Amino acid sequence: MVKPIRLRTALSSLLVSMACGDDLPPAQGGSSTGTDASTGGGTTAVVDDGSGTSTGEGSTDDGGPLDPEDLEWPLLECDPLVPEYCAFPFPSNVYTVPSDGAITGRSVELPMAPFTADPNAEPWTWSDGFSPAAGITTFMPGATATGLPGHDDIDASLADGSPTVLIDAETGERIAHFSELDYSTDDAERRALFIRPAVRLPPARRYIVAIRGLVDAGGALLPASPAFAALRDHTDLPEEPSVEARRELYGDIFYRLGQAGVAREDLQLAWDFHTASDENTTGWLVHMRDEAFAELGASDSPPYTIDVVDTMWNSTDFLYRLEGTFQAPLYLDTDYPATGRLVHGPDGMPVASGTIDVPFWMIVPRTAETEPAALLQHGHGLLGSGSQIEGSHFREMATQYNYVVFGVDWIGMAEEDYLPIAATVSATGATGLAVLTDRMHQGALHQLLAMRLAWAGLAEDPLLTGLIDPDQRYWYGISQGGILGGVYMATTTEVERGVLDVLGQPYNTLLTRSVDFEDFFSLMRLAYPDPLDVAQVLLSLQMLWDRVEPEGYSHRIIDDPLPNTPSHEVLMTAAIGDHQVTTLGAHNMARSAGVPHFDSGLREIWGLPLVSDTHMGSALVEYDFGLPPDPACNRPQSACTDPHGRLRRLPEARDQIDHFLRSGEVVNFCAGGVCSFPDEGMCAPGEMTPDVCE
Repeated sequence: MVKPIRLRTALSSLLVSMACGDDLPPAQGGSSTGTDASTGGGTTAVVDDGSGTSTGEGSTDDGGPLDPEDLEWPLLECDPLVPEYCAFPFPSNVYTVPSDGAITGRSVELPMAPFTADPNAEPWTWSDGFSPAAGITTFMPGATATGLPGHDDIDASLADGSPTVLIDAETGERIAHFSELDYSTDDAERRALFIRPAVRLPPARRYIVAIRGLVDAGGALLPASPAFAALRDHTDLPEEPSVEARRELYGDIFYRLGQAGVAREDLQLAWDFHTASDENTTGWLVHMRDEAFAELGASDSPPYTIDVVDTMWNSTDFLYRLEGTFQAPLYLDTDYPATGRLVHGPDGMPVASGTIDVPFWMIVPRTAETEPAALLQHGHGLLGSGSQIEGSHFREMATQYNYVVFGVDWIGMAEEDYLPIAATVSATGATGLAVLTDRMHQGALHQLLAMRLAWAGLAEDPLLTGLIDPDQRYWYGISQGGILGGVYMATTTEVERGVLDVLGQPYNTLLTRSVDFEDFFSLMRLAYPDPLDVAQVLLSLQMLWDRVEPEGYSHRIIDDPLPNTPSHEVLMTAAIGDHQVTTLGAHNMARSAGVPHFDSGLREIWGLPLVSDTHMGSALVEYDFGLPPDPACNRPQSACTDPHGRLRRLPEARDQIDHFLRSGEVVNFCAGGVCSFPDEGMCAPGEMTPDVCE
């Protein structure tokens, strides 16, 4: 179905004004403007009249500039550019409609073919653009990985001959990325092609994707689809009206690619899309935070009760193990895990609909009797609980370094959410997972309020008076807590420094590379037998996750913080060969946050400047346990024993963490400055062979 829509001049002007402002970081490696003064700035469109003649200044055989007000393209339910799969290529501007109130001038309207059992597009209509780092995806039947730039050779994506090209439409700058076929499926006939930006894309900008030179197993070039060939070659395709409806759009696309050195005649496929604005992605959570803290005032604690005071728990080392609840505004229509959705007001912002009692856990070491202890807030692991602070690692951190450790559930991704998530996935109700991301907003608010509870409430409680130093407040998230800790550290107004351990972003990259999600994928494959449906569901969900995972926030942790938010410092720690959270995600998160790579004597990381000796401020540090590097394909590491939980138990890592939290300084505590521990027993003889793509 084709519905012509119009791109207005207002959008062009808005994008240019944003490109010159503080809210729009420049594209990687280039200027943030790239406008043409002869057109008054903004997006320049190109008429493609099929004549092959020049029609304007700076034009090529693809035409000349056209006023954006005259540029039209269709809204599609299925894009014939990829006739073998309805919703690809994705993301694409043909799945957007005009929206006067949106910063980008448009909102998303997705085709629902992959969601036929639950055809509800509502969760996506709130978005004013697409995810800044979801895997840009298409399907090229018969494609092989020959020539694709891999994650171990990202520079190849910037080379003149790269088969996959991603450019900033305004500046023409090439965007670094890696490309891969979907080897998470064994169905070689239905493998999606992913193009993954090496760093999250700047918000509210237009990008163009190009593919050329892909070959089949015999080395023959893959043909373009009939619809794309008609656009590329100035030929007619009367049976497909979207071709004629996109002549002007594709004149612009071909012109811009030509200016970037990508020849039209070489193209097998090309399309464009816009990223969502930061205001759209982060606005709900920031609004909830600001409203909740304004209600508390500058230094008041949320109302709370202490329900359990256990003086017998590990009594040799601990004074108390506490359990209680505090009161938080409830922005969901119910606190029931399977159905709770955010309540939105007329302005689109979440509205509090009552209050909720939030459970918390706290352990207080005996060392606090000698010197008031610092507060260490723990971010728990995948589908875990705040009660995980009672584990041996945190007991040792508390007693060795004098921390009062506390935690709360990050609802939406907590223990109580496991069954609702599994039920939703197995019932082909992918849009039902909007319950997950809505609840994660509420869970993030609980985390932010928990630190206020700790320093303004519990530190002053008669039971704990004199045991807690309310001015020392830190975050320590592990695994999921390291991932979602990126959201916490970008939004907290209570904490200056935090540790993000075995971390990564975005979920779309992490999931197929994690052993933790194999059971969920088994359920999803039962619900969606076509591997391309699985890929599309994950791509679409990334747009919802962006609102509550670090992909939407990490670039605002240190530089250009969110409104009403201070800048923060983070120590990121990763284990090479991690089975649960690939270090590719840690690298993306570090690059997106502008964090340098602290030299641990192991390897270089693309796009991260190397710092050594001692370093003041944020950094990413890698540790080695003798495993091979990340697999070449989007599958979990399977070699050796998983080092995911070993890193946090290393004395060298613990010393580094404590020193950073207290001082903001990163120091290498490893012997000889080399953080390699192959004798930890992670690998048996003969296990070092890395995975290969088959």
